[in-house]
Parts: sequence; structure tokens; C-alpha cells
Amino acid sequence: MTDKYGIDSHKLVYHPKRVAQWLDGRQDWELAKSVYPIYMEISPVGACNHRCTFCAVDYIGYQAKRLDVNILADRLAEMGRLGVKSIMYAGEGEPMLHKEINEIVKATVDAGIDVSFTTNGTLMNTKFIEQSLPLTSWIKVSLNAGSAENYAAIHRTKAADFDLVLNNLRAAVAHKRAYGLTCTLGAQILLLPENRGEIAILAGICKDIGLDYLVVKPYSQHLFSETRLYENLRYDDLLGMAEELAAFNGDGFNVVFREQTMKNYSQSDEQRYQTCHATPYFWAYIMADGEVYGCSAYLTDSRFAYGNIAEQSFQAIWEGDKRRANWHYIGHELDIHECRKNCRMEAVNQYLDKLADNQPAHVNFI
Repeated sequence: MTDKYGIDSHKLVYHPKRVAQWLDGRQDWELAKSVYPIYMEISPVGACNHRCTFCAVDYIGYQAKRLDVNILADRLAEMGRLGVKSIMYAGEGEPMLHKEINEIVKATVDAGIDVSFTTNGTLMNTKFIEQSLPLTSWIKVSLNAGSAENYAAIHRTKAADFDLVLNNLRAAVAHKRAYGLTCTLGAQILLLPENRGEIAILAGICKDIGLDYLVVKPYSQHLFSETRLYENLRYDDLLGMAEELAAFNGDGFNVVFREQTMKNYSQSDEQRYQTCHATPYFWAYIMADGEVYGCSAYLTDSRFAYGNIAEQSFQAIWEGDKRRANWHYIGHELDIHECRKNCRMEAVNQYLDKLADNQPAHVNFI
């Protein structure tokens, strides 16, 4: 099995009680308001030390904002009680730039919430590895080339960062093995014209380091991005790459080639679901300024902003009037053809659409 983590699919099927809540509350706000996210993404800082050519959130401006660790800790404890199960620290900045990131990880775990990171890996230092690796479920490093020169061009940073990241990953793998840790360590490459010839090289590097996986994923154009360099990129002629990369699988390492996600680009508008079912229910996003959003494709769009954790409790935000207005908007007005194609909830929405509006005949014959 080359995708044992379900990266190219979804895992909502393992949360039937929350799905049942959603089914009951789709048309009833009094029931819908208490359907809390299973998964959240949080941006500890707005700043970033790279300027990747494909950055989806360049329009936000890499602002030097950061979450207050004490306020966040209080909100995390509350979120855990309310049913939030997991948090990915990533966001519009590089999460490990937060000077108190280890305290944030501990507060998250203390709240009963699983922790993960998507990071460029440059700041994954010894202190983080020793303090936070044992508490973290998985770390995925954005590594978008197989050579230092190409890495520098795509990440728009110095070439030395390539070896820095590889050495940080080696140190993390060594610590994991030495202490028998369970944290899954992987890398991710966005398949671009500039790096398509280096995918196999990177797979070999990742396997040699001892990572658990390398994800190869397609580009998805963000609605508000300033960059439009890859807007018309398609992958129909690259699907055969999966067979070539399968040769690297084995010895605990897998290449997860996101073939289904790439195939989604070939869907016609008629084949796609017509309503976003995942928002504002199963996931949410907290920006570095503390603002809570229902969807990461609409950051800075006031229609999707529910409140700020520096000013309100999470429950007050999630059950408040702004989320109620967004709940009504998504259910009755949102045109998903204007949404980001292949958003993070794509597979979840495909699943929920079958439950909500497009059940096949004879469903009782299980």
C-alpha cells in the first residue's frame, strides 16, 4: 500500500458521529452551530524566510505577526474540550519562526489535540527535535527540487538551504530511531515544469535519508494569489510518472503520487459537487493575527471570518453570528465554481456530496 496515510483521499469516514451531527444540522442552525472542526490549520507567525514561486498566500504579504502563546494555550484547551482532534501548524508563514513553537506544541498535546507540521524545514533545529518531535504526529517538509541550484530558484532562497534542510531531516530521523519515536517524517514536492526532471532524484534522496514518504502533488491556483505563473498547469501527460516512482517503494519508504488529485482537474463542472459541504463544519483556519476563518481559500475575505481568538472564546466565535451568516451563505449563495480547484477538502466534499444529495439507488441493500 503506497498511501497508507490516506494523503490522496480523506479520513472523514473514521468520524461517523461527527458526520451524523452534520447530517442532522445541515438545515438547522441550532444543531449546526455545535458541529465543531475535527481538523484545524493554525499559522503561528505570518513571516516567512522563503519566497517560493508558487506561494498561494503571497497576497497576505508575509507580515510580522505572531500568535500570543498564552492566549493560544487557553484557546487550545477549550478547543480540545469542544471536539477539535488535530492541528496542522503551517499557514501564511513558516511556523517554526515562532520563538515559542515548542511551548505551543506542548500546549496542543496537553489539550488532547494531535499535532502536525508543514514546514520548509530550515528551522527544525536540535531544540525542536528534542522537545517537540516526541509530541508530534507527523512533519511534512516542503522540498521542491532535487538539487541545491533548482531548490534555490524555486524557493527563492540561498542554495545552502537545500543541504541545511536535508541535514535537519537526517538529524530528525536519527533522533526518531534512537528514541523509538512514532512521528512520521516526510517530504512534499509540488510538481512543476521546473522540477519534473528531479522528482526521481528527490525520491532517492528522501529514501536514503530514511524518511517515511515523499508526496508528489499538483499545483492548485489560489483565488487571491498574486502569482499566476502556474495557473494553467495540467497533469494529464504526467500521470505515468507514478509507475516510475513506484520503484522507490519499500524498506519503509513510499512515494505518494497524488494521481487522483491530478485527475480531478479533468472533471467537468457537471461532474463536480455543487455545494461545499465541509465548510463551515469540519475544518477551520486561524491566521497569525488570531482571526478564525472557515476556509483557507478565502483568507482575508470577511464573509469567511468568524472572530478573533484574542477577543473571544473559541466557542463564542464558532457559535456566533458571523459563522451563522457564513453557514447560510455557503448553503444558499456560494458558487463553488469560483472556489479554488482541488482545495484541501476536495475528497471530503466528494464523500459528503454522496451522503447529502447524490445517494445511489438501493442504499438500504448494504
